[in-house]
Amino acid sequence: MNPDTPLQLLGGLTAREFMRDYWQKKPLLVRQAFPDFESPIDADELAGLALEEEVESRLVIEHGERPWELRRGPFEEDAFSTLPERDWTLLVQAVDQFVPEVGELLEHFRFLPSWRIDDVMISFAAPGGSVGPHFDNYDVFLLQGQGKRNWKIGQMCDSDSPLLEHADLRILAEFEQSDEWTLEPGDMLYLPPRLAHYGIAEDDCLTYSVGFRAPGAAEVLTHFTDFLSQFLPDEERYTDADAEPVSDPHQIQHDALDRLKKLLTEHMGDERLLLTWFGQFMTEPRYPELVSGETLDEVELIESLAQGAILIRNPSARLAWSEVDDNLLLFASGQSRLLPGDLRELLKLICAADALHIENLEQWLENDQGITLICELVKQGSLGFANE
Repeated sequence: MNPDTPLQLLGGLTAREFMRDYWQKKPLLVRQAFPDFESPIDADELAGLALEEEVESRLVIEHGERPWELRRGPFEEDAFSTLPERDWTLLVQAVDQFVPEVGELLEHFRFLPSWRIDDVMISFAAPGGSVGPHFDNYDVFLLQGQGKRNWKIGQMCDSDSPLLEHADLRILAEFEQSDEWTLEPGDMLYLPPRLAHYGIAEDDCLTYSVGFRAPGAAEVLTHFTDFLSQFLPDEERYTDADAEPVSDPHQIQHDALDRLKKLLTEHMGDERLLLTWFGQFMTEPRYPELVSGETLDEVELIESLAQGAILIRNPSARLAWSEVDDNLLLFASGQSRLLPGDLRELLKLICAADALHIENLEQWLENDQGITLICELVKQGSLGFANE
């Protein structure tokens, strides 16, 4: 994608202009970002997904006496027949992993790293339905799929922003409105992290939320140090062979902190380990149980491809790649593989292609490392046969 090509999705802005002026800075309203948009899923189909065990779903209901009630799925078939006529919202996570046509919408956002995209959540709201004024710690594109929703934009928030007392929902106690828009099908609103927003359905409406992964500093430190500890032998410890005699044995001297910082820097500054952890962490699937493969060998794989078999990415899998010295790292659903640099084009193909088949894989079928890699990805479950 040319970063200097004007995009309808961004209201005529180029990707470069959007990233420079709006991304993580300020909101952007785009009328008809998706002209004549027709939702590939309707309210009944969304409700059907909310009945499934493997699908993450929630209901938020407003009541007079108890303003906000949260119910978690999976739901029973009669759960929706007992709901009131208005003031409730059904939210279903990761619809892109279960409805291919929804997943195709992500192709419009390829000016952003694919490993940053979290999922496409879809919400259905009856008139007046809302989840209250709130803020998120990540970027989000809100695409109106059906009906009308009114969006109010408020203040920038942080962890000190006061919240209503609620066991399950993070609803702002104070909302300082600055803008207000009503979105119709095809309209889209981009919101940067921590910006307060409040969406209220004007009629029966579907809203698509394209959310992005943004791990917090505490999460990064916790997960990376756990990963790093696997590679550190027990004898790697704090040492003070250069210490001087102390005048007060109870005082912690600052030179002890210098030694400690050196110990930490020596290991946490290992860029190769940091890249390996980060790639694995950012490609971990939301639903690991849905990434399961099959047993086959390389001969069976080649024969299947020769007979017209097509490989596609598992909708629940995540793929990314990077460089490390003269080699490459492929990250697939939370795992990593170190590969030679001459497989670069194959890695790009695996990560980007809609399908893998004899035509685009032909040059790699005689490459032992290439065919081994494809076979491993099928056995792992990140790739699978399209007819299964």
